[in-house]
Amino acid sequence: MPQTDLVRLPKRERAPFASMVRRIGFACVLVLFIAVVVWLGRDGYVDITDDDSIGWLDALYYASVTVTTTGYGDITAVSDSGRLATIFLITPARVMFLILVVSTTVEVLTEQSREIVAQRRWRQRVKNHTVIAGFGATGQAAANDLLARGVDPAEIVVVDSSKARIEAATHQGLVGIVGDATQTETLQQAAIEDASWIIVAPNRDDTAVLVTLTARELNTKAHLVASGREQENLHLLRQGGADEVIDTTAAVGRMLGLGTHDPGAGMVLEDLLAAGVGLELVEVAPDLSGGTPHIPDDCTLVAILRNGDRLPQADVRLDNIATNDRIVVLRET
Repeated sequence: MPQTDLVRLPKRERAPFASMVRRIGFACVLVLFIAVVVWLGRDGYVDITDDDSIGWLDALYYASVTVTTTGYGDITAVSDSGRLATIFLITPARVMFLILVVSTTVEVLTEQSREIVAQRRWRQRVKNHTVIAGFGATGQAAANDLLARGVDPAEIVVVDSSKARIEAATHQGLVGIVGDATQTETLQQAAIEDASWIIVAPNRDDTAVLVTLTARELNTKAHLVASGREQENLHLLRQGGADEVIDTTAAVGRMLGLGTHDPGAGMVLEDLLAAGVGLELVEVAPDLSGGTPHIPDDCTLVAILRNGDRLPQADVRLDNIATNDRIVVLRET
């Protein structure tokens, strides 16, 4: 059974160090308050180990042993004023100190229990989500694109061996898994067997091939997209089970060439790649209920994919759309 300590769920931003400093400061204020009360009423206290009057150090010592309920009994209140100060001032301060200590302990234990319960609930309901293996520059860009397209952050699970990257993912509201994506146990913690989409985006091609093989073995139905850097490794990703393989090096090279010789076309292409703004290419389902296939009025038919192949542009017509075709259209976001 997979462990749960690798799962990092998104949570509200907190400042635990600042909160702890405030509590320690408040505890010190309580100690100083009791010391001042004792020192001001020092004539009403007696130290059985010393005949001299109560000094500031004695008052501070008495305050520290009092708030911690140690109470050695060497310094005691002997006058009525000293006893009244103990009843109405020192005792409430001692109670507040104990409440502060107990509440801090309970909060720590409660936070741990809340995290365990949240992980269990997440495992019970996670399904049809997207798993991103690798949260470097490519993985982060893929996640940002999904978010811009309206995907719920809670439905994106990021797997990376870097705790800093996983922390960055949880800050975006994503679910993070700290671990090696090439390991079966790590991917199982990401509930990869129930995922609908898998994005493989590590920084190395050999890692990408291994992750693709492992992910495809665990989930044979999900749509798997993998990125590769070297041309000679792309066929390995396809053989490993990737439905789509993105040649990141060639894609960037084409953008550079297009931006150099056809800057206008480069601007349009950049607009297409920016999800959530301007123009966008999307895959839609045509309406085949009537006699003639129909697409939304704000869409322009760009491509028809039949049996995994793109039809020649001369055959890209509405009256040429078949039942199982996938069509790609251009529209304003």
